[in-house]
Amino acid sequence: MKFQLGENARMAIVTVRENKIRSLLTILGVVIGITTVIAVASILVGLSRNIEESLNDFGPNTLFIFKFSPGVHFGRLSTEERMRKSLTLEDGMAMKDLSAVKNVSVQTFPRIGVPQPPQPPARYQGRESDINFSGVTPSFVETNNLRVAKGRFFGETEDEHREDVIVLGYDAGRALFPYEDGTQKQIVIGSQTYTVIGILEQRKTNVLRGAGADNQALVPYRTYRKHFPNNDENFISAEAYPGMKSLAEDQIRGLLRQRRRVAYKNDDNFGISSAEQIAEQLRQVTAATALLTIAISSIGLLVGGVGVMNIMLMSVTERTREIGVRKAIGARKRDIVWQFLTEAMTLTGLGGIIGVLIGIGFSLLIHLIAPALPSVVPGWAIAAGVLISMSVGLFFGIYPAFKAARLDPVDALRYE
Repeated sequence: MKFQLGENARMAIVTVRENKIRSLLTILGVVIGITTVIAVASILVGLSRNIEESLNDFGPNTLFIFKFSPGVHFGRLSTEERMRKSLTLEDGMAMKDLSAVKNVSVQTFPRIGVPQPPQPPARYQGRESDINFSGVTPSFVETNNLRVAKGRFFGETEDEHREDVIVLGYDAGRALFPYEDGTQKQIVIGSQTYTVIGILEQRKTNVLRGAGADNQALVPYRTYRKHFPNNDENFISAEAYPGMKSLAEDQIRGLLRQRRRVAYKNDDNFGISSAEQIAEQLRQVTAATALLTIAISSIGLLVGGVGVMNIMLMSVTERTREIGVRKAIGARKRDIVWQFLTEAMTLTGLGGIIGVLIGIGFSLLIHLIAPALPSVVPGWAIAAGVLISMSVGLFFGIYPAFKAARLDPVDALRYE
C-alpha cells in the first residue's frame, strides 16, 4: 500500500468533521497563537513602513539636533540628559556658516520636564481646534520639507518685527475654516490674536498626522518668544548639501562641543540624529516587540501542540482495530506514521488558517477603529502562520504516529 498524501488528508478532514467540537477545542491554542502573530505583525509592519515614509518626508539630508538624542526613548532619559541646558537660537545660526550645511531652522516650544499649563485651542467664530503651537524660523518650511496649500509661509521681515502671523497645519485649518479660505482671517490662541497667512498641505502618512503634524500652528520664532519668553526649548533642523550629510554631522558636532564647552574626554551633551538613524531605532524596537510576540504566541502554540498530541493518542486508542486491519492488508509502518502525521498537520493547519483569518479580521478592525494606526498584513506572516501551525502538528504528532505504527497487528485486531 503506497502512501497517499491526498487520501490521508481526506481521511483527516473526515475525522475532523466527525469530531467538530473536540477538534475545535484541540486547535484553540494554535488559533490563538497564530491570531496573535498575524494581528501584531500587521500592526508592526504597517507602523514600520509608515514611520519610515514619515521620516523620509523630512528629506534624506536633514539632521535633527536637540539637547539629547532625537529618537525613541520611552522615558529612559538619564538625570544628566534631563538636566542639560537647552540649545539656543545662536547655536542654530552658527551652523549656517559650516561648509557642508545648506540650511538651518530652529523651532522653540515649552521646556521639557517643566510643568506647563495645557495648550489652549485655536478659536475662530465658535469653532475650535487643538493645536501643536510653536515658534519657528522662516527656513523651517525648507528644512522640514513643508508644502503650503493656501497662502504663504512667513519671512524674515515678519520674524524680525515679531508680527502676529500664523501658519496652520492641514487639520487645524480644516477644523477652523471648513467652508472658506482661512487666509487673512484672525484666530485667537489663549488671549492673543493672530492673522492666518498660510495653511499647509496634508502630510503624506498617517503616523505624522497622528503625531499632530497636521495640527501644527506655527508663528515666527521671535513672535513666539515675545509672548512666551520662558519657553526656550530649541530643536534645530540642519539640511546638508547632497552627499555631505556625514561631513555636516561632524562639523555640527565639533561646533556644538566648542560652543557648549565640552572637554575632549567627555561625551557630547547634545544629540544629533537623522531620519535613517531614527528609523533604525524604530526597527530595533519593532524587532524586540516581534520577539516578545513570538514568545507569547509560542505559549498558545505549545498548549495547542499538547492538545493535538493528547487527541492523537486518543485517536490511536479509538482506532486500534482499524490500524490492525490496515496492517493486515499490507500497510507498512511508514504508511501508518504518515497517516497520523498528516491528520495532525491537517488539524493544526486548519487551526492556522482560522487564526490567519481572525488575525486579518483584527487588523481590519483596528484600522477602522483607529485610522491613524496603520495595519498591513504581510504575505510572509500569512505563509509563516500556516507553516508554523502545520509544524506544530508535525512535531507533536510524531509520538502518537510512531505509537500507532508499532502496534502488533494481531493484538490490534483482537482489541475491543
